[in-house]
Amino acid sequence: MRIAISSKSGCGNTTVTTLLAERLGYKMINFTFRQLAAERGVDFWDFCRMAENDDNIDRELDRRQVEMAMAESNCVLGSRLAIWMLDKADLKVYLRASSLTRAKRVLNREGGDLELRINQTEGRDAKDSARYMRIYGIDNSDTSVADLVIDTDDKTPQEIVDIIVKKLDTLR
Repeated sequence: MRIAISSKSGCGNTTVTTLLAERLGYKMINFTFRQLAAERGVDFWDFCRMAENDDNIDRELDRRQVEMAMAESNCVLGSRLAIWMLDKADLKVYLRASSLTRAKRVLNREGGDLELRINQTEGRDAKDSARYMRIYGIDNSDTSVADLVIDTDDKTPQEIVDIIVKKLDTLR
């Protein structure tokens, strides 16, 4: 079974993907911009700016994620576009949260100033969304392709995993 989980930054995608994969005993795939930037020895924010002008960065990242997922019979793929890119996903989950919640989570993870994190989160969302629409024609706010949409503002990662597992039980 292949499970695809998507969200915007700060919704808990990486945490939920990791916990779900551990609970199910599946391979976790979460190859990210941060990892690709590190592979190339480029600062994350510089890499994000590079991606605004080089569509091949997104294409490489998305291609590699799908290849990794398709090489596994059981996996959880977590990425911004997983539910759109992994056509063969048996379950597509979209996580969402308010801008404030997401900025607070990024702040807890990376530090800094809350107002700065809110501006960065919203700015990154706008740039990512424009890029996904330009490259793939995907509106990453349109959750209609998802089998399950979960608001994460008031839920713990474990509660989110429980919701997903309950949905999986109905598919088996």
